[in-house]
Amino acid sequence: MKTPKVSLEQWRVLQAVVDHGGFAQAAAQLHRSQSSVSYTVAKMQEQIGMPLLQIEGRKAQLTAAGEVLLRRSRQLVGDAIEMEAMANNLEQGWEPEVRLVVDVAFPTTQLMQALKQFVPLSRGSRVQLNEVVLSGADEALLERRADLVIGSQVPQGFLGDALINVEFIAVADPEHPLHQFDRQLTNEDLRREIQVVIRDSGLHFKRDLGWLGSAHRWTVTSIDKAVEAILNGLGFGWVPLHQVQDYLEQGRLKALPLREGQRRHASLYIIFGNQERVGPATQMLAKIIRENCFEW
Repeated sequence: MKTPKVSLEQWRVLQAVVDHGGFAQAAAQLHRSQSSVSYTVAKMQEQIGMPLLQIEGRKAQLTAAGEVLLRRSRQLVGDAIEMEAMANNLEQGWEPEVRLVVDVAFPTTQLMQALKQFVPLSRGSRVQLNEVVLSGADEALLERRADLVIGSQVPQGFLGDALINVEFIAVADPEHPLHQFDRQLTNEDLRREIQVVIRDSGLHFKRDLGWLGSAHRWTVTSIDKAVEAILNGLGFGWVPLHQVQDYLEQGRLKALPLREGQRRHASLYIIFGNQERVGPATQMLAKIIRENCFEW
């Protein structure tokens, strides 16, 4: 691997000469002598093998090559400063990555808004987001694959706080046979039709949610796919109200007139993967998520 001929400090000096309009001004800003600044720039040009600056009157101007290289050098110096800041954050216990596992029933708007607010406060911590269904959240906790989880229950051995209640509603396409009875529907009516079910993403502790009385079932892997299947008349199902509110208002979906059980509620909880060793980035992200759910 080749060793760079020019150091980051030399690029910083060149930037100061350009930004402040000359060697004397740069020397004042850098708290160095003018001769030291002049020597640094001259040495740079010698090492690179081409002129980067040309003197016009009393002002130093970049050459065409100098403009290209200076633009790239600003990125390099900025990256170096950011890397040093990240190292300092790591030294203070600020984790490099937060593994966030979220049940698909959690509202996307609240999630994206929370992540957007977290970015400028993250100090370089990345977020690894994984969406799961039902027991997938439990398994992520039990297998220590998550730092922060939003799930539909708190597994034994963990502590969690209630976050939001999600309302589910039974819907079907307006032209679906279930909407042709012109009366309240019973379980027997539902058993004759195809139910669209969202598959539990867990592998070891699978559990069901909601009514599963239909002998005819289409299973999909996400809420989005379930909504699409129902929109296309492939069956009926219970889906989060916030996911289909617009379709209901537009008349593209219609709530099933069930005698009972048309609407159901599921609680979602926020849970730390390791309660005893929660890093500052994970704590901050959890706080932001809670704040975005206050008015839900």
